[in-house]
Amino acid sequence: MADPKGFLTTGREVAETRPVGERVKDWNEVYVPGSLLPIISKQAGRCMDCGIPFCHNGCPLGNLIPEWNDYAYREDWSAASERLHATNNFPEFTGRLCPAPCESACVLGINQPAVTIKNVEVSIIDKAWGNGDVTPQPPERLSGKTVAVIGSGPAGLAAAQQLTRAGHTVAVYERADRIGGLLRYGIPEFKMEKSHINRRIEQMRAEGTKFRTETEIGRDIDAAKLRRRYDAVVIAAGATVSRDLPVPGRELNGVHFAMEYLPLANKVQEGDLTVSPITAEGKHVVVIGGGDTGADCVGTAHRQGALSVTQLEIMPRPGEDRNANQPWPTFPMLYKVTSAHEEGGERVYSVSTTHFEGDEDGNVQALHLVEVEFKDGRPTQKPGTERSIPAQLVTLAMGFTGTDQANGLVQQFGLELDERGNVARDADYATNVGGVFVAGDAGRGQSLIVWAIAEGRSAARGVDRFLTGSSALPAPIRPTDRSLTV
Repeated sequence: MADPKGFLTTGREVAETRPVGERVKDWNEVYVPGSLLPIISKQAGRCMDCGIPFCHNGCPLGNLIPEWNDYAYREDWSAASERLHATNNFPEFTGRLCPAPCESACVLGINQPAVTIKNVEVSIIDKAWGNGDVTPQPPERLSGKTVAVIGSGPAGLAAAQQLTRAGHTVAVYERADRIGGLLRYGIPEFKMEKSHINRRIEQMRAEGTKFRTETEIGRDIDAAKLRRRYDAVVIAAGATVSRDLPVPGRELNGVHFAMEYLPLANKVQEGDLTVSPITAEGKHVVVIGGGDTGADCVGTAHRQGALSVTQLEIMPRPGEDRNANQPWPTFPMLYKVTSAHEEGGERVYSVSTTHFEGDEDGNVQALHLVEVEFKDGRPTQKPGTERSIPAQLVTLAMGFTGTDQANGLVQQFGLELDERGNVARDADYATNVGGVFVAGDAGRGQSLIVWAIAEGRSAARGVDRFLTGSSALPAPIRPTDRSLTV
């Protein structure tokens, strides 16, 4: 145990953010660089090294949290990095982007603020990169087997790295022009600067992983032909079909899916565009959807110079404390103020959009909404609560409904789908097609980055066993495992 009295003597401190007036003028990460290191050792010392560390169960990766907390407390950064990488291929991604279900399951969190596990994690990996502790790990020998990975998001990258290190020759196919999937084009720069992805890609290249961009399986390459070319295939194409809002006026100019809006803003930061074709500058912006993607739209709109930003959510406003029906160690639904919300805008709960109103040129000008209340789990409109708000840009951030079937990948492979429209798989992540496996949102449905990495690692074990007859690779989760929720 790092500090036997740490949880009694040290209060919770989190990463310091830059002033709002400063950070909305740029696209750099919102946190003050280096602000964690002076406090993080004491924060790690708050870990109680529990006899049964429930943080392991809250995290699908099974991260060895008490162990690397102890090393961080002692400032043994090399050892902390080794323990961190033992279960997580990309802790700099999860340390920045994961909502930290591990902290919800922290035993200290029963009656005190939980350990800042996420901040400790990102401090360890940033220190490891700075110290040169993160190096390529090429395999000692090659197996002679080849694997194609379709999709370069966190699940695809994790599977590819694990299989490459196991000695297989791996090629990752990505339909976009750069590697990273939604990490690259769905996550704004102010949440995670893309330099973190770039250096991981270089590490993977040095280990032997090959990357093929601007190649969409199903359109550019027939999926059946790809299967014949490789000994195994991993589908990690995500659940990229956005949930639509079929109300009158949906066809108006200025109403876009979040995943039409956010990638263009990221392309500006990559230097591909000078100005985004879809911009919030000088406009009243409405974001429909109260989740993380909606918050990303809010922060992006602030930086583009929106006149106003309003975020709508059909669900009631969550409380700031755990509800009795969401006990520890489950992941509770709490009112969350992200960095984007700190920067301004209005959040409106318990409302539903009835229709959009446009001008004579077909451009959206207003959004009409109505208050709702839930009866028997379904939203019911409250008469007399209808109103309209100005809207020259509307982004739909209401989640995703399944993997893309329009490109022909599912049909060409002949894949079976489950009742939710995800690619069906068995306990080894294998589909109904021999040698074809699925990992991440394509098989699980829309989920968190930490689940995607866990799925990629687990699917890699299934592939390795298929190719060689046995495997020493870890499989932290089963396809049927779910998060600690109620």
